[in-house]
Amino acid sequence: MTTVKPIQIYCENNGTTLYVDEGATLGQVLEMLALRTESPVVACFADNRMKELSTRIYSPKSLRYVELTSPDGMRVYARSLFFLLHKAVLDLYPEARLRVMYTAGRGYYCELDGAGSVGAEQVEAIRKRMRALVELNLPIVREKLLFSDLEKIYREFNYADKLALLGTRPQCFVTVYNLAGLPGYFYGAMVVSTGFLTVFDLQAFGGGFVLRMPRRDDCSKVEPMRLEPKLFSVFQQNKEWADILRISNVGSLNSRVLEGEASEMIKVGEALQEKTLAQIADTILERHNKNGAKTVLVAGPSSSGKTTMSKRLSIQLRVLGLEPQTVSLDNYFVDREKTPRDENGDYDFEALEAVDVETFNADLNRLFAGEQVEMPKFRFTDGKRYYDGTTLQLGERGILIVEGIHGLNPGLTPHVEEHLKYKIYASALTTLSLDNMSVISTTDNRLLRRIVRDSKYRGRSAYDTLRGWASVRRGEDKYIFPYQEQADVMVNTALFFEISILKQHAQPLLARVPANTPEYAEALRLLKFLDHFVEISDQELPPTSILREFLGGSSFHY
Repeated sequence: MTTVKPIQIYCENNGTTLYVDEGATLGQVLEMLALRTESPVVACFADNRMKELSTRIYSPKSLRYVELTSPDGMRVYARSLFFLLHKAVLDLYPEARLRVMYTAGRGYYCELDGAGSVGAEQVEAIRKRMRALVELNLPIVREKLLFSDLEKIYREFNYADKLALLGTRPQCFVTVYNLAGLPGYFYGAMVVSTGFLTVFDLQAFGGGFVLRMPRRDDCSKVEPMRLEPKLFSVFQQNKEWADILRISNVGSLNSRVLEGEASEMIKVGEALQEKTLAQIADTILERHNKNGAKTVLVAGPSSSGKTTMSKRLSIQLRVLGLEPQTVSLDNYFVDREKTPRDENGDYDFEALEAVDVETFNADLNRLFAGEQVEMPKFRFTDGKRYYDGTTLQLGERGILIVEGIHGLNPGLTPHVEEHLKYKIYASALTTLSLDNMSVISTTDNRLLRRIVRDSKYRGRSAYDTLRGWASVRRGEDKYIFPYQEQADVMVNTALFFEISILKQHAQPLLARVPANTPEYAEALRLLKFLDHFVEISDQELPPTSILREFLGGSSFHY
C-alpha cells in the first residue's frame, strides 16, 4: 500500500503553515485554508511563479493566492475571457477571425475579420453564447504538446497569427490550453473553468465591439463604458501605421527582423512619428496666428517620452518661425512643509496641491502680456523654492512649452484663458499584439522603459522600480487618465519595434531581481514576455529618438 507523503505549505495571504497530501491541487489547498478574500481567487503564486488552481503540489511551497481585483488577477481573468470569447465566436461565425485589438474604456476593443461591421444583433448573439458556455462550467485544461503537433493543429484552424509567432521561436514542447476541443496559446495562467467568468459584457462600438471587464472596486459589476473618441482615433491611426510597416503582430515583427529589415522599420517608424509632430506644429502655428495661443501644455503618464517629444516639437515650431521656451512645472512646487500627504502619511508630490497654482498662473499671464518675469527654481535637497535672477520674456513669436502630469487638468491653469492654451496628451499607446488573442499592455511598454531608464540614470535596480510601480500607477489613475480626453491632440510615442530593442537592456536587469521577493513574480512575467521578441540592436536608432531618453545616446540635453 502506497503511503501519501505530507507536503508543508506556507500561505503568505494569512501567514498559515499546514501540511497537505502530496498531489493536492492549489484549489484544494485553498478550500482547506478557508481564506477570506474581498474578491474571488483566480490563480496562485507558488514560490513566486504563477500557477493555475488545478496545479498539483509535490514539494514544499510558499503560496500567495491571487484575487481577481489585483493587477495579476485581472490579467488572468482577461486572458480567460479572450479564450471564452474566441470559443463563442468560433461556434457562431466559424469563417470569421476574432482579433482582440487594444484596451478601450477599461475594456478591450475587438473586431471580427471576415464578418464586416459588427452590429448590436451580432454582439447580442455572442454574449448569449458566452453566457451559455459559462453555465456549462467547461474546464480550461493546460497541457503540453509537441511543437510539430501544435503546428498541424494551427494549420487546420488556419491560425496564421499563432503560426507566425511560434515559427520565430521554435521549441520542442509548447504549453497550450484546451477549451472544449479548441486549442489556445496564451501568455500566462488561466482560470480553471468557464464557470469563473460570470462578470463581463459586450458593447458594439466603432465597427467592432468592446469586451467589458469587472470593476476593480466591485468585481460583481462590469466597468462603466467610457467613450474615449480621441484615444480610439489614435489607436485606429496605429492600425494604418501597422499596415504601412507590414507589422500586425509580434510574429510578423520577428519575421521582418530575421529577414534583415530592422533598419528600414526603424527609419519608417521614426519618420511617421516626426510627421505627426510636424502636423501638430502646423496646428499650433495656426492657433497662434488666429487665436493667440501662447502655451503648449504637455501631459502623460510615466515613461511616455514627454520630454523628448516636447524637444522634438520645439524644433518643428522653430522651423515654422516660432520661438518656443520651456517652463518646468517642477519649479513651481510648494515648499516641502506645505506639500500634501497621501493616505499613508507620505508626501504626495503628484497631487495638484503640491503645485503653487496661483503663482504659476500669475507668471504665465505676465509672460503672455509681454512682461519680463523672474522665474522660480526648486531645490529638491531641502524642498525650497528660490530665485537666482533667471528671467524669461516672450516675444511676439514666443510660445511656452510646459510639461507636467497636470497639464490637462483644468485646475492647473484656471486663470489662463482657454484660447491661449494648446493641450497635448502623450503616451506609449502600443497596438502591437503577440497574436490575435493576446494584446500587449501599454503599461508593460512603459514599465520596461522605466526599468531601463531608472537603472541607467537614477541608480535604481529593477527591483526598486517594480516595488514602486503600483504607487506610480495609482497616481496616473488619479491625476492623469481622467483628463486625457481634455487634450486637443493625442500623440503616440510608442514605436512598433521598441520592445525588441528594449529587450537586450531590460533582460539582465530583470534577471537580478531576488527570487525570494514578491517583485520576482513580476520580473519573471516580463522576462517570459520579452522571450517572444527577436532582439534588435539600437545602433541605428537616431540620437533624436524618443527611445534615446531611456537608453542613452540622445543628442538632447535633459
